[in-house]
Amino acid sequence: MPIFKRRQFKPNSKKKDNMPEGLFKKCPSCGEMVDETSLQQRHRVCSKCDYHFTLSAPERIEMLLDPGSFEETNPNLETVNALGFKGYPEKIKSYQQKTGLKEAVVTGRGSIVGAPTSIGVMDFRFLASSMGSVAGEKITRAIEMATEEERGLVLVCASGGARMHEGILSLMQMAKTSGALARHSQAGLPYISVLTHPTTGGVTASFATLGDVIIAEPKCMIGFAGPRVVKETTHQNLPPGFQTAEFMKEHGLIDMIVDRGVMRETLGYLLNFMLAGKQDSSAA
Repeated sequence: MPIFKRRQFKPNSKKKDNMPEGLFKKCPSCGEMVDETSLQQRHRVCSKCDYHFTLSAPERIEMLLDPGSFEETNPNLETVNALGFKGYPEKIKSYQQKTGLKEAVVTGRGSIVGAPTSIGVMDFRFLASSMGSVAGEKITRAIEMATEEERGLVLVCASGGARMHEGILSLMQMAKTSGALARHSQAGLPYISVLTHPTTGGVTASFATLGDVIIAEPKCMIGFAGPRVVKETTHQNLPPGFQTAEFMKEHGLIDMIVDRGVMRETLGYLLNFMLAGKQDSSAA
């Protein structure tokens, strides 16, 4: 018979319940645990390897626009189930509750380093930022506003492609947005496209790659079809880094790769330079 009885340790459930969550994030690139405070200070860029975490549309607008300058446009446009796709209205409401957004795109006017700007930002949290009729309409109106008010245009792209729930109505947005961009270009006004992870499908095949200057964040995925689909279709092994921003820059699809920390300053410099002629003629 043992002289001493082993003490039974029980976990302190109260201490576990009081432990706050969300203090650290695991970096998908380097695997390091990064504290949330550091991520917020660096615009959600890993301090170990510079991996760019996903930003929401409100976070990106706050990062890019001059403080207090943003005015949202068309905030109440909402999707309707024109094709009667089963479960689509319920899915939209679910994502509205999860994200606090009405749709996958937030648009508005403001300024970037003083340059008058019309901006549209896609939010991948909302149905993979797929382009439906309302998303396309909001982007088109943002382009038309930029043309009418003689503003520079910035579209921040991130998308899984066309929204299958809307069929041909979704695909029509490719032509509609491209037509509006043609009129904006004819007015002699600049358009800068910012590609973030991931930018694919019909968005890549339309307004995302029509910018006067096309910028991408480091290592983001850019393509039409996914690499698995491309490989199965071509029956060829894909080159290293296929469909990354670096690969696309090397092959001429994009003009610049810009770290998130200097994105605002870069956009401001480009917009002020490209708008200089318009501003001078307006002053005259």
